[in-house]
Amino acid sequence: MASKSKTPNTSKTPNTSNTKKKEVKKETKLGLTNKKNDNFGEWYSEVVVNSEMIEYYDISGCYILRPWTMSIWETLQTFFDAEIKRMGIKNAYFPLFVTENVLQKEKDHVEGFAPEVAWVTKSGQSELEVPIAIRPTSETVMYPYFAKWIRGHRDLPLKLNQWCNVVRWEFSHPTPFIRSREFLWQEGHTAFETKEEADQEVLEILELYRRLYEEYLAIPVVKGKKSEMEKFAGGLYTTSVEAFIPNTGRGIQGATSHCLGQNFAKMFEINFEDDKGKKGMVWQNSWAYSTRTIGVLVMVHGDDKGLVLPPRVASVQIIVIHVPFKEADISGIKSACESTTQVLSHAGFRAELDTRENYSPGWKYSHWEMKGVPVRIEIGPKDLANNQVRIVRRDNGAKEDVPMANLVERVKEILNDIQESLFNAAKEKRDACIKVVHTWDEFVAALNDKKMILAPWCDEEEVEKDVKARTKGEMGACKTLCSPFEQPRLPEGTLCFASGKPAKKWTYWGRSY
Repeated sequence: MASKSKTPNTSKTPNTSNTKKKEVKKETKLGLTNKKNDNFGEWYSEVVVNSEMIEYYDISGCYILRPWTMSIWETLQTFFDAEIKRMGIKNAYFPLFVTENVLQKEKDHVEGFAPEVAWVTKSGQSELEVPIAIRPTSETVMYPYFAKWIRGHRDLPLKLNQWCNVVRWEFSHPTPFIRSREFLWQEGHTAFETKEEADQEVLEILELYRRLYEEYLAIPVVKGKKSEMEKFAGGLYTTSVEAFIPNTGRGIQGATSHCLGQNFAKMFEINFEDDKGKKGMVWQNSWAYSTRTIGVLVMVHGDDKGLVLPPRVASVQIIVIHVPFKEADISGIKSACESTTQVLSHAGFRAELDTRENYSPGWKYSHWEMKGVPVRIEIGPKDLANNQVRIVRRDNGAKEDVPMANLVERVKEILNDIQESLFNAAKEKRDACIKVVHTWDEFVAALNDKKMILAPWCDEEEVEKDVKARTKGEMGACKTLCSPFEQPRLPEGTLCFASGKPAKKWTYWGRSY
């Protein structure tokens, strides 16, 4: 946006002989100064502020999430919360703080998070006798109480989720939604009698994450398994949904579903007695998605006019704007706008009317385009006379005159088509970036061409470390994103692209956020 937005002035101009109507405010130019394809980072920063999603805070890496963001988060939360409750998972809330001795109980886990842990060391002017950590995740907060609550097989499964904030402090280059020092998320923590039960839940949750991205955010993702090097610290294995940002050539981890195995159960002595009186340790999972989802949404669908929101998550699906013209019947146009908004609202759409008098229709168009509202309805003198409205789509700018009698049905069709079109367009762009390679030279060329690389791999950690070291540079090192569950055929004799050893699987590689 070229300059700061201003709160509209709704006061009336004094009624003098030379003034017959309200003053139209001298308009601030709307728009972005950066183009998505030219300067992606600056474009992204502009969009999230100018669309009124976030406001910068005076502590680096912390952001104010404005109502436009929170409404999207709440829509995702409503979907996910209902689904996990169908699975018998219950919501709880655990404290924000954790003591040092508990945090450090699981060695690999704490080493994975140690650089990011924020510590409370003072109360007022007094030094605390024992520093207290602010949760970076809640395994060590919850599991001492799992050990207390689980005694026998009748106490299993124990399936909890919490909606909360977490703090991860140590990092560079903070980015709204993508890398922030505090963020919102849900984290599920479950305990089972058998590994089979745990394995099944890992995949059920991962499918919910796929649905959240593809069905709500209209973003294609790949479901797969993380490498040993990239898995959750202290866990048995990690699955994830992976998205890709074509403009930057970077993958982005969308959400994770971990099987923790029995490692934490051993550390925290989460034992139970089975129905035959035999002692055993539980099998555990943890899984989470965060407000990062919203950053991925902005990156994938946004354009040079601002946000582009899929209808299923848009706070406002339809904005109605009256278009006055010379000596037209203004009151009649306004009345038609009000009734149109009411009809659409009563039909279950999230519709709003922009009644501001001191901004021109053109300014309002730009304003709501910046905010990504899927559909704009304009009503002017011609529309009033013909008992119709003009519908304008945000995703492709297509315009259509629709009779009032068909409005509800047609709006429903258009919103469904926008949702589907956004997903298809995103998938087409993502798929165009996928490059299958077989040799190191092909791999390097594809990486420099900002591709999401699918390559045969020997599945050895030392080889992965070597790839990371050999690709380190200004753009950042390349790493494994995931090994997709839907594996292409791997012909016998296929060699690893990096080591020349026999390949065991196909794996996605790329730079990532």
